[in-house]
Amino acid sequence: MEKVKLSDSNYQPDPQRYDGRMPYRKCGRWGLKLPEITLGCWHNFGGDQPTDLQKEMIFGSFDLGITHFDLANNYGPPYGSAEVNVGKILKHLPRDEILITSKAGYDMWPGPYGEWGSRKYILASLDQSLKRMGVEYFDLFYSHRFDPNTPLDETLGALDTAVKQGKALYTGISSYLPDSTIESVQVCKDHGYAPLAIHQPNYSMLNRWIEKSLIDVCETNGLGMIAFCPLFQGLLTDKYLNGIPEGSRASLEKSPLRKNEVSEQNLRVIQELNDHASSRGQTLAQMALSWVLRDHRITSALVGASSLAQIKDNVKSVEQTTFSTDELEKLDRILAKINLPKSLWANE
Repeated sequence: MEKVKLSDSNYQPDPQRYDGRMPYRKCGRWGLKLPEITLGCWHNFGGDQPTDLQKEMIFGSFDLGITHFDLANNYGPPYGSAEVNVGKILKHLPRDEILITSKAGYDMWPGPYGEWGSRKYILASLDQSLKRMGVEYFDLFYSHRFDPNTPLDETLGALDTAVKQGKALYTGISSYLPDSTIESVQVCKDHGYAPLAIHQPNYSMLNRWIEKSLIDVCETNGLGMIAFCPLFQGLLTDKYLNGIPEGSRASLEKSPLRKNEVSEQNLRVIQELNDHASSRGQTLAQMALSWVLRDHRITSALVGASSLAQIKDNVKSVEQTTFSTDELEKLDRILAKINLPKSLWANE
């Protein structure tokens, strides 16, 4: 598509956006369907006002069949700015054709009521997020992280209130461990709360913790799953094939990628993965996303982006989500060489 200008309010969605390029998967046992690729608006969507690039990425994503846009209260920087910017852009899309997600759990404002899972924080954050985005409801609203100091019935009761008030259609949890997930489902049943519809865990070829039991727990209890960080903060792309480039996340002082994660040994493993991706006719990023989506229990893979070209490249992953048994065994042998914390590896 042509680059969208901020002054251009005449955006018309591609009439072929539902022509089959983007598959949609049921969210657990629910009637709700998610696109196999979801656009995450954590990085590159903050700032003082929406940018041409932000518009281009969101409009271009919708034209590709991406109907799900994932946010949280503290996305930016500064905190809250991603919701403001994305909200302004999404006003140009048909509201009933898209899913808008937000979350509450991490620090958002000073003082004892500005983070975690209390009823006061969850519901205050919900109202603030709705106001920032300029919408009447969220399609999905999450508890962003488990709060060890707040009873689950309080946190989940706040999510239930969001549904009863018409401010959320479905509720979910993010990064909850298997036992906490099981308990959360039971608490909802015991109290008659709106049942949980989705879990958002960190999952990729390099972080397979959900395979130990969480993926089975979610399947048993009818929860969909949307994987965040499926490209492991960019390590599962071609960005690091020739070392750590200047300006990349790994080169930054406060990098989400630790120095030991981009060690020489790990970069050799990434090169082996890239070689196998090439044999499949895919980029490394495409194969990494296809691998996450190989399991039908994963409803969607949540990707960030810095350009529309990157999104288009990622979307091609949905064309090839099947792996042979031999391929999977080969990839497991390659991945066994990675040097990461054992907690990330399901088969240790």
